[in-house]
Amino acid sequence: MFLLMTVFLLLNIPSSLVKEEKFPCFEQINPRVHRDGDLVIGGFFPLYLMAVKSFTGAEHPHKACNAHQWLHKNYQQVLALMFAVEEINRNPWLLPNTSLGFHVYNTYHSDVRTLESSLRWLSGQGTSTPNYSCKRQDKSMAVIGGATSSISVQMGTLLELYRIPQISYGPFDPSLSDKIQFPSLYQMAPQDSSLHLGIVQLLLHFGWTWVGLVVTDDMRGEKFFWDMGEEMRRNKACVAFTEKIPISERCHTESQVYFMPRISESSVMVIIIHGDTDSLMILRYSQPPIYGIWKVWIITSHWDVTMRPYGLDGYAFHGSLIFSQQTSEIPGFKDFLRTVTPTKYPGDIFLKSFWVSAFECPDEPNKLEKEDCSLNASLEMLPLHYFDMTMSSLSYFLYNAVYAVVWALHGMLHARSEMGSLRDEGDLVPQPWQLHSSLQNISFNNTAGDQVVLNEEKNPVAKYDIMNFGVLSNGDEVLMKVGQFVPQSLLGQDFTIHEKELYQQRVDLKTLQAVCSENCGSGFRKIAQEGQPVCCFDCAQCPEGEISDQRDVDNCVKCPEDQYPNRDKDQCLPKVVTFLKVKEPLGLTLTCTALFFSLLTVVILIIFVKHQDTPIVKANNRVLSYILLISLIFCFLCSLLFIGRPTTATCLLQQTIFGVMFTVAISSILAKTMMVVLAFKATKPGSRMRMWVQPKVSNSLVFLCSVNQVILYGIWLGTSPPFLGTDTQSEPGHIIIECKEGSVIAFYCVLSYMGVLALGSFTVAFLVRNFPDTFNEAKLITFSMLVFCSVWVSFLPSYQSSKGKAKVAVEIFAILASSAGLLVCIFFPKCYVILLRPERNTLEWLRNKSDSRGRNLATKALPGT
Repeated sequence: MFLLMTVFLLLNIPSSLVKEEKFPCFEQINPRVHRDGDLVIGGFFPLYLMAVKSFTGAEHPHKACNAHQWLHKNYQQVLALMFAVEEINRNPWLLPNTSLGFHVYNTYHSDVRTLESSLRWLSGQGTSTPNYSCKRQDKSMAVIGGATSSISVQMGTLLELYRIPQISYGPFDPSLSDKIQFPSLYQMAPQDSSLHLGIVQLLLHFGWTWVGLVVTDDMRGEKFFWDMGEEMRRNKACVAFTEKIPISERCHTESQVYFMPRISESSVMVIIIHGDTDSLMILRYSQPPIYGIWKVWIITSHWDVTMRPYGLDGYAFHGSLIFSQQTSEIPGFKDFLRTVTPTKYPGDIFLKSFWVSAFECPDEPNKLEKEDCSLNASLEMLPLHYFDMTMSSLSYFLYNAVYAVVWALHGMLHARSEMGSLRDEGDLVPQPWQLHSSLQNISFNNTAGDQVVLNEEKNPVAKYDIMNFGVLSNGDEVLMKVGQFVPQSLLGQDFTIHEKELYQQRVDLKTLQAVCSENCGSGFRKIAQEGQPVCCFDCAQCPEGEISDQRDVDNCVKCPEDQYPNRDKDQCLPKVVTFLKVKEPLGLTLTCTALFFSLLTVVILIIFVKHQDTPIVKANNRVLSYILLISLIFCFLCSLLFIGRPTTATCLLQQTIFGVMFTVAISSILAKTMMVVLAFKATKPGSRMRMWVQPKVSNSLVFLCSVNQVILYGIWLGTSPPFLGTDTQSEPGHIIIECKEGSVIAFYCVLSYMGVLALGSFTVAFLVRNFPDTFNEAKLITFSMLVFCSVWVSFLPSYQSSKGKAKVAVEIFAILASSAGLLVCIFFPKCYVILLRPERNTLEWLRNKSDSRGRNLATKALPGT
């Protein structure tokens, strides 16, 4: 039993055959190809363009009504339909006892013409008659059409009135998924919602951050524009400019021919192009007839960059990187293409016209078989921009669409057969609206083994091959796979590209710098330019102590505490551990000075002990002199604790021995000055001060003053003692090991206490400096304390402003200078008398000096003197 039904396939074919005032090169009769069968498929294909004007405004290149501008590669869609139909007819299981045929129609570059084509299909006549169908025998069941979203929308407006299923094989458009507006429309292509992610990864791979963006002026182009903008901002890349191509009327008029010159004249080196083949052909017609367009084009697969009308070259787009949706190779399709000739399909007027144009034959039937125009020539002989033997994504999805309709019919007919509805043959013929339930749940594997579904919820995300459009040395154009983008793969494995396989065109992709500002090298950071995008910036060197080991960083980073920046500030180097060493010049000098003065003090102590019974040693309490000399020895030696590698023990001993020894020394001096005062008072007749002029009184004073300092040190060590620490900031490249004070307040309390004792000694000594005593030390003590106080007053600001080893050296110098001041000012005059003027260190010389002083005083008291 044969069933007479028609399945209509509507594809996107612009025409130059219908005459009209707005489109002067269209024919009045819509050309179509018939292939009869029990089931008939009709279709519209984008085979050739109406004549257009070039970017100069001149007609390009033939007279408008004398020649058609073929888009030759689009004819593969017709051949994919023919191949699918023939393959289905050879399969006795899909549509048993039924043959499949097709009708082929044209679509146009305007909404009006597309609607007119749909009406002609519905009415079945050359002249459209709304609401009437003149097709008597065949019944069309579905529309497979929509190489572009706009075509699908235009057809869907009319076809939805009849609830005729429409299957779009063009790029996936989320706006067409609105089942309220398009309840009868289905999309074959996978979702390309991740396309912008792959393009941004490509930009980041080559370091391109300053690019132009060309999109179509529709919802699909707007969504891609926003998705790209967000992803690029997230990755600190910028859109330098945007060109939006209007698509309301697809005839390429003079108002649109300046897109390409504007793009080519811009300084931006990388241009991203997103749109469908139909709308983006304007770029071809706007292309200047020159070769010097030094750009890199990143193109989505929906625009076949290799396809161009007659008379335009492809050099402007050589080197393009194309994101092409991954599709499987349909078995037998290439073999089928090799057998296609006008002789094999004599009724196909499109094939004959295509053959004449593609092989540049005289358009005369009696000359068609001349030389290269032989009807037995093969499509394999055509160059890439005329025809591609590899099935395109549009042809692949069209092929699947034909099978989707056939599988839906198969399911319906099989179900009806099982129900036994055999009262008359008409009951087995389904209506178009009845196909929806089958199409919504359709799922099958095509001949390549890929699963095909029309349920958009189960529609997979598209995968992409990255193709490189190049030209070989012999002039042949080729498309070579150089990478891929698989969105749902593991991170790091979703994007791959093989730079070695890229074609070397005029622009080297691997060295191209597509940036607004030159990269900031390591050691520098970016400073945003006011009022400019983030990709436009100035470079400034990292601040002191910070580095940047990468390019184009926003902020430099500090090195770890144990490292320091190198001179270029692009890496951190390990710091050298250092301290005030004995072997270095400063440490050696201070060590020798401390040892020299300590030995000198020992020598003076020996001299005093050896001459302990002489008047000059006995004067002012020789025990206090011994205590003072011993304490000075320890003062000199304690400075050695500050030299060398510090330890926890030396940190505790440094300040303790220093403070206690200096307190004992200053207390001894204070006791000496007090003894001078008491001794002078005790010489007066009847004075009660004699009881205080005893050694135990002076020793007790030294003890009490020293005990107070010990108590302060006990509090210091008990609360916050000195500790071993490091200084990483004072000297670049060095970590200084030093002793920290712990409690700064306690440290300055100790110094303040010594300062009070020193100031008291200086005050008392200054007041009694002129007392009449032969061996009065008051003058020597006054001068020594003046030196002592001067050293420590100078020490405080120097200590605060110094860092690292210099700080330690300042404290050592203060210890040595103040100790040496006491030693030299107090004991050197006495040693001079003991060693070089021994005659003055006798009782006789003291008596004579005393008598002489008395006579001088009496003489001064006489009248008239």
